[in-house]
Amino acid sequence: MTKIEHVKVIDLPKITDKRGDLTFLQKNVGLPFELQRIFWTYDLKTHSKRGGHAYKAQNEVICVVSGSADLIVTNKDNAKEKITLNRADKGVFIPPNVWRHLENFATNTILLHISDSEYDEDDYIRDINKYLL
Repeated sequence: MTKIEHVKVIDLPKITDKRGDLTFLQKNVGLPFELQRIFWTYDLKTHSKRGGHAYKAQNEVICVVSGSADLIVTNKDNAKEKITLNRADKGVFIPPNVWRHLENFATNTILLHISDSEYDEDDYIRDINKYLL
């Protein structure tokens, strides 16, 4: 559980044997919503920031496939929480109307973004000042 209401760290399904670990997603397993879109971010510059938006209606889970990054979530009261993503069998569920950005990327980090909606630019809130109103 996190300090920001409804944002939560979730366990993703994991299978382990002597060869290593396997984490997977499939319909009705591992996600708190039905998957509609997946995208990934990679070749991330260590001191850059990604995200910097909230969604009006979209739910999202962000997880790290490789490397690590810090996810900063901010609610409408401007309360912030940092969640370090560094395990491939964990994800962070972010509901609508929660601002998020990612920073502090380790070399070769790959982040997987899983959504319950197709891309819709009108669903984005990209101005933090408008978000905090």
